[in-house]
Amino acid sequence: MPKLLPVDTSPKAFSAAPIMDEEAAAMFRAALNLFRLWGLTDEQAATLLDMSVRSYRRWKGGEIGRFGRDGKARLSNLMGIHKALRMIFREPQRAYSWIKAPNRAFGGRSALDVMLGGELTDLMRVRRYLDSERGAW
Repeated sequence: MPKLLPVDTSPKAFSAAPIMDEEAAAMFRAALNLFRLWGLTDEQAATLLDMSVRSYRRWKGGEIGRFGRDGKARLSNLMGIHKALRMIFREPQRAYSWIKAPNRAFGGRSALDVMLGGELTDLMRVRRYLDSERGAW
């Protein structure tokens, strides 16, 4: 029987490295492009990022502020959603339009409708669904 090595099961062992401010700013710029491709309004984009429309427009104009943990997690989930869609669909336009299409997995609502619930968990729900569809789990 092979010798088993001890496994670190502390929460620290499973946590990802924190997202640095520079990385968050780069993800925000990528999210701006993604929101354009998804055809989102400023109001919808601000909801996904949990910020006021005024702040979103200021940041969109180049005055990017600091992201807290929640904001960084939102950006990370949005990038994960984009990545999963690009892996599932060969044609980019299909990936971009999927976000607004009705989906049985969400009770006939679109992924965008789910995410516009405004909670971080709404973004996570869509990401988990896509990750399971592409076999990431």
